[in-house]
Amino acid sequence: MAFLPSKETSETNSTTDFHQPAIDGITIDCAIFSFNKASLEVLLVQHAEGESIGKWGLLGGYMKKEESADDAAHRIVYELTSLDNIYLEQLKAFTNPNRVLERRVVTIGYYTLVNREDYNIKASITVKEAKWFKINDIPNLIFDHNEILDFSLMKLRNQVRQAPIGFNLLPEKFALLQLMHLYEEILGVELDKSNFRRKILHMKLLVPLDEKQQDVSHRAAKLYKFDPEIYKKLTEKGFNFEF
Repeated sequence: MAFLPSKETSETNSTTDFHQPAIDGITIDCAIFSFNKASLEVLLVQHAEGESIGKWGLLGGYMKKEESADDAAHRIVYELTSLDNIYLEQLKAFTNPNRVLERRVVTIGYYTLVNREDYNIKASITVKEAKWFKINDIPNLIFDHNEILDFSLMKLRNQVRQAPIGFNLLPEKFALLQLMHLYEEILGVELDKSNFRRKILHMKLLVPLDEKQQDVSHRAAKLYKFDPEIYKKLTEKGFNFEF
């Protein structure tokens, strides 16, 4: 026969549970993606203190009492990279009670795309080293950061089909092949070169330049840049970027 607590005991436990904090803290974890030559990469940091010392993880930190989640995310990214006024996409809260040992910590995930030429890693008390890792070479990360990274990548792949969010990973002037490699890396697929060229040019998104690549071992390709007005319209209304 199952034990049934008395009404008095139930009410006491209920009152105690009600006043017991559900979590010990809220953190922010950011997946920062970049594109290097033909590889999609993510910025990882090696922790310099605490239970995760010496281990790799996403860039993150605690949210301060006076901050919103968005404010905390921008502060954390700026403190390490000096990048300001960048677009950070909030993913969701990761709430597994066992994600951090001995403490109840909820984290809110974010991701962003940056041009790696724009960032400048600064020394930090909590970060021993920061390094770009290719998506296919990710080590085992702390806590549930592999799960957060996988979710970020899935979100990125969905978004890149609906808006030109990945284009800011390229230099101002680029070849069509560079753009195709970017989409192949993000989507994890091999694209047909002629089909990609036909569809991207049909969008009228690119402005052809009277310039070609320089200092390349292969045949120099024609260079393009983005039309900012078309880019803005496509970003606002969205589009189907399937190949």
